Order: sequence, then structure tokens, then C-alpha cells
Amino acid sequence: MAVFRSGLLVLTTPLASLAPRLAPILTSAARLVNHTLYVHLQPGMSLEGPAQPQSGPVQATFEVLDFITHLYAGADIHRHLDVRILLTNIRTKNTFLPPLPTSVQNLAHPPEVVLTDFQTLDGSQYNPVKEQLVRYATSCYSCCPRLASVLLYPDYGIGEVPVEPLDVPLPSTIRPASPVARSPKQPVRGYYRGAVGGTFDRLHNAHKVLLSIACILAQEQLVVGVADKDLLKSKLLPELLQPYTERVEHLSEFLVDIKPSLTFDIIPLLDPYGPAGSDPSLEFLVVSEETYRGGMAVNRFRLENNLEELALYQIQLLKDVKHTENEEDKVSSSSFRQRMLGNLLRPPYERPELPTCLYVIGLTGISGSGKSSIAQRLKGLGAFVIDSDHLGHRAYAPGGPAYQPVVEAFGTDILHKDGIINRKVLGSRVFGNKKQLKILTDIMWPIIAKLAREEMDRAVTEGKRVCVIDAAVLLEAGWQNLVHEVWTVVIPETEAVRRIVERDGLSEAAAQSRLQSQMSGQQLVEQSHVVLSTLWEPHITQRQVEKAWALLQKRIPKTHQALD
Repeated sequence: MAVFRSGLLVLTTPLASLAPRLAPILTSAARLVNHTLYVHLQPGMSLEGPAQPQSGPVQATFEVLDFITHLYAGADIHRHLDVRILLTNIRTKNTFLPPLPTSVQNLAHPPEVVLTDFQTLDGSQYNPVKEQLVRYATSCYSCCPRLASVLLYPDYGIGEVPVEPLDVPLPSTIRPASPVARSPKQPVRGYYRGAVGGTFDRLHNAHKVLLSIACILAQEQLVVGVADKDLLKSKLLPELLQPYTERVEHLSEFLVDIKPSLTFDIIPLLDPYGPAGSDPSLEFLVVSEETYRGGMAVNRFRLENNLEELALYQIQLLKDVKHTENEEDKVSSSSFRQRMLGNLLRPPYERPELPTCLYVIGLTGISGSGKSSIAQRLKGLGAFVIDSDHLGHRAYAPGGPAYQPVVEAFGTDILHKDGIINRKVLGSRVFGNKKQLKILTDIMWPIIAKLAREEMDRAVTEGKRVCVIDAAVLLEAGWQNLVHEVWTVVIPETEAVRRIVERDGLSEAAAQSRLQSQMSGQQLVEQSHVVLSTLWEPHITQRQVEKAWALLQKRIPKTHQALD
């Protein structure tokens, strides 16, 4: 069976009957489409008969909103699919709406196949319904030439075509501003302008619910605040957040796809209120269960500034049925970032000058990140570990390759009485003095790099195929030229300060000063191939390292496995 990159799923069954069948329908569609799946709702439409079916308006009721949430929630198990429910024909009860477009709507990923749940009694793939389906799809949307068509029935369901819809209401997922009890068939009110906000990192199905509800409510303009700068500091694994411009690009494509008639104003969100707190033209704000209190705070802020309150629409969080022990139980970008830990983020370096049978990892991280504990875990899995600090001690020792040059550069007053270099005195001499520090690093870094190359030769002699260079200054020193991959260990700065204070007996100010003198976790990650974190319990860290190690074994070129 052919697999298509993008597809259009036309759903014609009344929603109450469709909901129980949605899971098998999505599973059938996921077998045929491997990237983008657009969904068009036209409940009650027939694809039989001589007349070409026309797209008609679908009344936006709470049942429709609940169904959209239900569909995105059900699609979350098919994580390879980028599902997008198209909203052009879904209309609120207001009279100021423009008419349905008569032109074909362009889509970012023109469908290569159109699918439908429409049930025909013969179930044949050589059915005139398929021709009607293609004509309908191409009359509504820009599709690829030679558009394929597939009738999903009866693959997703067995039995007679139901005569009456199953009257089973969907669970309520949208809580409107009004305290009046809502019913499934109750029409949803439309507004001219509204707002929604979030981080929108790695746009996922919970984001899509939030955005879709906002798009249905708004008839002219939707202001979308995208968290940036200070609002990102409290996020889990902020180093792995997509850049602001990348998040906006994905967000914009999705929004224009699902409702091109709206004007979208996407702006950076730099404080908790954003434009929702100050724009008098806004009428509603869509929030999640998690951010509802923030919405209430926005309304208090507006009242304090003589602005009308916004109508709040609260969206239920989507449950993540696949979450693991240390992840949130909701669909969350934080969990997605956690799942990136241990994965290869960019292609490895080619290093033909390194020993052909040795694959070299450079392991780095800010002070207190726990990189040395990661190095020991990798050693336990079979890696040969080179500790750059130990190499530095060897180089400083009397008779070592750095001893004489350092003494000549900094004087004999850095020596203990027994002639050993006093590293504390030397450290105080260079700390905060960029010129003195450069003199020291210009001596030490090339020497440590040479010693590391000698250690690599020893690893080859011992028959090791993976070598790990544990080095806090790996990137500052330019030692990425010695490795195939850079692995970085990250933790929040507050946790790093706590660990340094506990481990080294420093004050908080001294610990922060130490961190400020180093590259930040964000700067390290930008040049890294793999990211790990020791933020959780030791067994979680071990699981991460084992995952990273297993993935590494799969991608190590065969030349590096010759001595295995």
C-alpha cells in the first residue's frame, strides 16, 4: 500500500456517531499518511448521487469544539503525524461573518491523497464515491496533481451503516466565560478580536486545541503572544527550547493553514500580561486549566487600568498516555524536551585525523552540572575516559610539560616551599584578569590537548572503541577539534549554585561568580550533538546515559567497531 507525505481527511459522519469511531479512523489514516494530515469536517454530507457536493457552513457549537479537542487528543498517539483541523467552514452564530470563500484554499503541504470516513454499502475502492471525493477536495483546497483517493470504510468499522446517530455526548472540554450551564448543541459566540498566549515550543496537539478554539472565536484578528526572554527562564530544559523565530515560523504556518481569513498578530510575550493586559480592542482570552489563574490576573489588571474584562475560555489539558516516570501526565513541550535528552541533535564531525578505530566524545557542562558522574557512568558502559583536570595536574607537576613555562610566566611566588605549583595562588592571580588568564590558557590548553592525544593512543592499545574527554573548557579551549561529538550536561543555574556551595564550601555569590566566568549552558548546547541532564534521581540519569550509549553504538561507523 502506498504511503503519502500529506493527506486530507474528509469526515462526513455526524459528530455524535463519529466520536466512538475516531480512533480506528485515525489509525487507518496514519497508515497511509506519514507527515501532515489535514482534517475537514462536513458532518452529514453525502458523496453519493450525481450532483457534486458543496462545502457548507458548520455551526460552531460546544459539541464541535469538544470534538476538535477529542480529535487532537486521539491523534496524539500518532506522533509522526502533524494533524491540522481546517476551520474555514466552521462558523459562530454572529451575523458579521464573511461568506464562505468561493476560491480554493491554499495549504502549506498540498495533499497527495484524500481520505474519507463516508460509508458506502459496497465498500469498494472502485466506487464513484471516490471520484466525487476528489472533485470535492479539489474544489475546496489546493491539492497535488493526480490526487489519490481512499475510502477508509470498512477498514475502520464493521457492520451496517447506522441509520440514527449514537446520542452519546462527548466529555466537556471547553469552559466558557459565562457561568451559565453549557449544552453540546449550544452555539458558540463569536468575537471580532481576541488573544491567546504560550511558549509554543515544538507545536503539539495541546497547543493546536488552544489555537483552534481561539481561531473559531475570533472573526477578524487574533493576537498570539509567544513567550520569550525572561518568561523562558523558569521553563524545564530551556537550553533545548526552539529559538523564538523558529517557534513563530511553525506557529504562523499552522494558523494560516487552519483559518486564512483571520489576521494574525504574533508578538513576543515579555511579561505575564502581554497585550491582553493593555489592548482595549481585545474581547476574549483563551487559557488552559494551567493558565486560568493568569487569565484572572489579566482581568484584574485590566480593571485596575479602566479596561473591560476579557471573556475567558478555559481549555482542558490533554492527557499524555505515553508519559514516563519523570514526565508530566499532560501533553507538554517539557516532556518533548526531556525525550530529546540522549538523542543526536546534529550530524557528528568527521575527524579523519583521529585514530580510525576510535570514536571520541567530548563531555562538557557548567560547574556543578554533574558531568564527571556522567563520565563515570559512560566508563561503566565501556568507554575509555580521559579526565582533562587530571591531565592538567600532570602538566603542572614538577617535571611536567607545563611546569617550567608557568613558573617563568608567573614567577616563583606561585610555588609551595617544596617547589609544587600552588594552584590556589595561581588561580587568584588569573581570576578576573583576562590578560593573565589568557597567558595561562595559551600555555596549558595546547599541552593538555597533546596529552589527550597520547591518552587516545593508549585507548586504542587497550582495544577501546569509544573515548570520552571530560573537560569543562572543551569548547573554550577549541578541543572540539579532537572529538567526533560534543555531549553537554545541563542543569538550572540555581541548582548548579546549590551544588557548588554544598560541594566546595563557597558562598552563593562566589558560586555565581564562577558560573558567570564560564560559557552558559545555552552557549554549550548550541554547539552540542547530544544533551544530558542530572536534574532527576540517579536512576533517571542512568537511563538517559544508557539510551545515549545505545544510540551511539548504532551510529558509530563500522571502522570504529573493528576492535570490538
